[in-house]
Amino acid sequence: MCMVIFAPIFAICAFATCGGYYGHLQVKVDCAGRRPSNLSINIDFGYPFRLIDVHFKAPLCEAKREEIIFLDGDFSSASQFFVTVGVFAFLYSLLATIVYVFYQNNYLKNNRGPLVDFVVTSIFSFTWLVSSCCWAKSLSDIKTATNPTQVLLLISACRAHENKCTATQEPLWSRPNTSVVFGFVNVVLWVGNIWFVFKETGWYKTGQRYPTRSASGKRHSEMRQRLYIGSSFEQPDEGYGPQLSRQGSFNQQVNRQVSFNESQVSLSLPHAYLGKPVIYDRDNKVASQGPMIIVNEM
Repeated sequence: MCMVIFAPIFAICAFATCGGYYGHLQVKVDCAGRRPSNLSINIDFGYPFRLIDVHFKAPLCEAKREEIIFLDGDFSSASQFFVTVGVFAFLYSLLATIVYVFYQNNYLKNNRGPLVDFVVTSIFSFTWLVSSCCWAKSLSDIKTATNPTQVLLLISACRAHENKCTATQEPLWSRPNTSVVFGFVNVVLWVGNIWFVFKETGWYKTGQRYPTRSASGKRHSEMRQRLYIGSSFEQPDEGYGPQLSRQGSFNQQVNRQVSFNESQVSLSLPHAYLGKPVIYDRDNKVASQGPMIIVNEM
């Protein structure tokens, strides 16, 4: 299965690139009039992106003292949810790999293994979709909250036009961007794997065991019925010598009627057995009995 090969790898890549990220932002505040300045303010943040706990010190420029500034936003829930889904998906896919390779017979026994696998795979597909969407939205908000322009507006000295504030280093977003990509790759991988797991369940095998009757199957059944009817007409009976001509004319009429019905409409003929006709004497008593038409509806 594709999940056995790729699911553990992509799950590791997803939660590792998200959980192992640390961003670094550096700004400088150059106060006017030879007042105390700070040319190197370092701001570090990372997983779980609880920015309200990230703080730094900046000069006030109006006095020889500093202010403590906190960033805005708490995005820990989305990032932790994404990492948690990745970790559990990795553990389950690793367990599934072991079961597929070493315990295949026990897995298929009583159809319990495929059913459990189908349900769990569907759940992980849904959680991967939700967590990836939430993490992508949260990452966009994190970029906005740590934007150098937004951070400089939090510093009181930078809101004064005479002071000069600039960003000397911006955070790199390649790893968190990659984690979002891996998240949606996992969505596609697990959703696609639902079909392969479904093929192992009893639901799919039951449908294959009792397939619907196709048009070609119906035509084949019609041909067999025609051959059967023809063979029943061609069998003579020695005990009814005088009636053979009458039976032959009866057979010809039936054949003409069948050919006429086939030329007008395309209907499947039912299974039929034609015996000998019933012959009555002058007193309306049964002299001989024969073909009885027994029709079995399809």
